[in-house]
Amino acid sequence: MEAKFLERNLKVKSNRMEWFEGVKDGIPLALGYIAVAFTFGIAAFQAGLSVFQSSVISATNFTSAGQFAGVTLIVSTATLFEVALTQFIINARYFLMSAALSQKIDPKTPFWQRIIMGFGISDEVFAVSLARKGKLNPFYTYGLMTITISSWVFGTFLGTISGNILPDQVIRALSLALYAMLISIIIPPAKRNKILMSVIMISMLASFIFDMLPVLSTTSSGLKIIILTVLISGLAALFFPVKEDTNE
Repeated sequence: MEAKFLERNLKVKSNRMEWFEGVKDGIPLALGYIAVAFTFGIAAFQAGLSVFQSSVISATNFTSAGQFAGVTLIVSTATLFEVALTQFIINARYFLMSAALSQKIDPKTPFWQRIIMGFGISDEVFAVSLARKGKLNPFYTYGLMTITISSWVFGTFLGTISGNILPDQVIRALSLALYAMLISIIIPPAKRNKILMSVIMISMLASFIFDMLPVLSTTSSGLKIIILTVLISGLAALFFPVKEDTNE
């Protein structure tokens, strides 16, 4: 009995240390998340969402690309089906990330812990978790989730509150930060990869065509995002597949 108690106590201490390690490693991510989530809060305010509504969206979704797309669809009064399908396509990459992380955790990890880990996966949380040496303790990921999700919600809260307080001129200026953020994300890797740069240019051209041609301009924003995402990414994967490294 005493041996089991000591073993359980050591496990609790180990899990607690893993959680604190996750929180510590997630601090740099949290600082970046506050800035991006602030921009989302501004976008949510411009879409007519309240502080509570925007904060709930960030707390229950935790996906920047999906949330920005969702706000765009809300403004354009898209159907629920378009919103759901768009979110499914945009966030489909998390299926692959979850599958990859499942290989790093103990096979005996309970299903409910896997569910929690799956909810908290973002691109950055996935990268940090995958870089963790050895087997991945779920409590390490919980630590990452604690600091990153709370900072994401806090940034959204600040952004929406600012939208209710700041003058319209300042709000319009801050809304440009979204486009600056997107450019800062895509330009560095595109400069190193001609194929990626070509895909970006084709995406911009295709979006422009959808807006200008009379036949296509009537397409809803949600359906346009779905068509362009599936079509362009599918063609890029077909003609320019990423080659896997082979170890002899």
